[in-house]
Amino acid sequence: MIKCFGTVYRFHPLFILLMVLSVVTGYFIELLTLFGIVLIHELGHVAAARSFGWRVPEVKLLPFGGVAVTDEGGSVPAREELLVALAGPLQNAMMIGFAFLMIRVGGMDVEWWSYFIKANLLIGAFNLLPIHPLDGGRVLLCLLGYGMSYHRALVACTRISLVMSILLVLGSILPQLSSGLNLNVLAVGLFLFYTNYYGYKQIPFSFLRFLMGWEASAARFLKEGASLERLYVRSSLSLSETSQMLMRGKYHLIYICSSEGKVNLVVPEQAFIRAFFSGQKTDRAVSEVFL
Repeated sequence: MIKCFGTVYRFHPLFILLMVLSVVTGYFIELLTLFGIVLIHELGHVAAARSFGWRVPEVKLLPFGGVAVTDEGGSVPAREELLVALAGPLQNAMMIGFAFLMIRVGGMDVEWWSYFIKANLLIGAFNLLPIHPLDGGRVLLCLLGYGMSYHRALVACTRISLVMSILLVLGSILPQLSSGLNLNVLAVGLFLFYTNYYGYKQIPFSFLRFLMGWEASAARFLKEGASLERLYVRSSLSLSETSQMLMRGKYHLIYICSSEGKVNLVVPEQAFIRAFFSGQKTDRAVSEVFL
């Protein structure tokens, strides 16, 4: 565990396992290089997050990157999350550029710098795969959120991540049947599959955490300016079903309509969120709550 400027950096057990394997197989120097690359990659995320005023209490370090734990939930704009997600791979690109410069001026060992470049390419490209919690998965979630509700985007992103992690596991096995398994890729693929399988079961809780930051984000969007989204919902629709129609980065006016299509009431999203968390059952129809 390392603590730096208020952020705790923890090693994931998978990283520790690979450290042990590197000692056994004689690749400890390569692993130290990998650790340095991963740490700089994550520092890019942390620096970008803090530039937007985010709180980052913890970063979990994995062999291919890390997972930054933030306190913001769903209260940050998608644009900020996109930039924070891309800040990690950007560090890899900058390190590659620096390595080419060192090779050009004849700095240190060319063979080591070549390995440094390949490792950065591998980590940067791998992190851009559309698998949550990789950077590419976070980018995918943000991009999906521009065209659909946050709940639908969360479900779609998790399903895509599950499929991609399965393909990663198969890719580590099938091409290597004649020469042995690619254990590193297999271990990472299994970890990502388990993470997303567990995440799929936890979607209701992840979505609830997102909604808990919604009222704060609504006040921010009203102050900074946000596009208006009109939601037309049937009066028989429940609070829970209506909440799943909310889109990230938009301010909603909820039009409660009768079965004939007549608008009975317009509810601003702050009032809806307050009602959602008021202690009433969320399976109650919106008409019971507001009409």
